[in-house]
Amino acid sequence: MSITAEKKQELIEEYKTHEQDTGSPEVQIAILTTRIKNMTDHLKIHRKDFASRRGLLMLVGKRTSLLRYLKKKNVKRYQELIASLGIRK
Repeated sequence: MSITAEKKQELIEEYKTHEQDTGSPEVQIAILTTRIKNMTDHLKIHRKDFASRRGLLMLVGKRTSLLRYLKKKNVKRYQELIASLGIRK
């Protein structure tokens, strides 16, 4: 359900805003989106795993907060990010 270190590093390289960026909203949202997709696939198989369902809801809430923050700070970056990640908003 979690992502590998290599996959996380690839996401950081793809979405970073400057050379040493590892924690910008874009990077955090990309990592959360990958984790959400993985957890959604897990829950399709294990329908009664309510602990994972709660974790998924917490991840979605955190991603929503970060998206709201990014939209408030820079609408252009927000629109580019949701287009590249395929998030519908």
